Amino acid sequence: MKKIIIALIIIIVLGVVFLLVFKNKDGKQKYVTEIITRGDIKSTVSATGTVNAVTTVQVGTQVSGTILKLFVDYNSPVKKGQLLAQIDPAMFEAQAGQARANLLSAKASLEKSQVMLRDTKTTWDRNKILYAKNFISKSDLDTSETNYLSALAQIKVSEAQIAQVQAALDSASINLKYTKILSPVNGTVISRSIDVGQTVAASFQTPTLFTIAQDLTKMQIDTSVDEADIGKVKAGQKATFTVDAYPESPFNGKVSVVRNAPITVSNVVTYNAVIIVDNAGLKLKPGMTANVSIETESKQNVLRVPNAALRFKPATSAATPNQKGAKGPKGPGVWILENNKPKNVKITTGISDGNFTELISNELTEGEQIITDSSNSTKKNEPAPGAGAPRFIR
Repeated sequence: MKKIIIALIIIIVLGVVFLLVFKNKDGKQKYVTEIITRGDIKSTVSATGTVNAVTTVQVGTQVSGTILKLFVDYNSPVKKGQLLAQIDPAMFEAQAGQARANLLSAKASLEKSQVMLRDTKTTWDRNKILYAKNFISKSDLDTSETNYLSALAQIKVSEAQIAQVQAALDSASINLKYTKILSPVNGTVISRSIDVGQTVAASFQTPTLFTIAQDLTKMQIDTSVDEADIGKVKAGQKATFTVDAYPESPFNGKVSVVRNAPITVSNVVTYNAVIIVDNAGLKLKPGMTANVSIETESKQNVLRVPNAALRFKPATSAATPNQKGAKGPKGPGVWILENNKPKNVKITTGISDGNFTELISNELTEGEQIITDSSNSTKKNEPAPGAGAPRFIR
């Protein structure tokens, strides 16, 4: 009984193998075809970028000291001129007080000089009368004149000292005013880099204490567009993008400007295309990564072919007699069936959206069948030796 079962299994296996072998040797190549259709095509350029506020202001300090008080935090709305933080003003108040005292001293010195001027002027006038009557010598008259002129010069020195001390007082008053960190614009605090008790030093570079986004309802995306695609990107073009926070909700924007400054990283050159976006719902936040698609060109109701048809290459033996042994005409082309044999038709292509390519041809019409693949090939079609993949105009 076992021998009979084994024999039946062997017969069944041999039968299946026989059918498969003869099915593959029937000599008939079968093809998958699709029809030429009409539709819309949009050519796009893909890029990545970062969402930023249109206007971002970094608030720093021009004086050094210890943070005494903080009045705002992250996400705090602020108005222009609002107090954000206070630096300990004790040292600056002392400097301003010392400058005021120096100013009072300089003014007193000026008054003293003015008294000396009057005294020397009186003495000189008196000596001129006495000299005219020969009561004093010429040297006494000259001495009194010299004392008068010295007193007059001292007046100018005292006035200059007052101006100098006044400037020192103004500087001390300004530094005292700078201990109050005020908001320069209306906006929202998006970062804070200080805490109460922290010492800030403004010796060589102004430290950033707060970053304020002026208007979060208007955002911009700074995208990095490859140099090969930047020639297609122009101001005013439409753009769509997604962020990781809302992958299923695309946002719309518009290219505002294409900056000419190149950005080179690891020998890769890119350019910044700025996209303006409406953020009335405040969903977008500064720093988000955006995957952007910029619409560079679009056409409506044009003939189009699947890109798979442009990539298809039949086996040499399956081509029509005039195609055997040949590499086919140069340039893009598609294959159609003629007498059950594939025939190459040279075409001119237009824009492409990655799935379909615009067809410009007088030989092919809407609804005509074109080959996209062979149905019973044992492995995927490969390009003929020496032939590269077709290049598409995006």
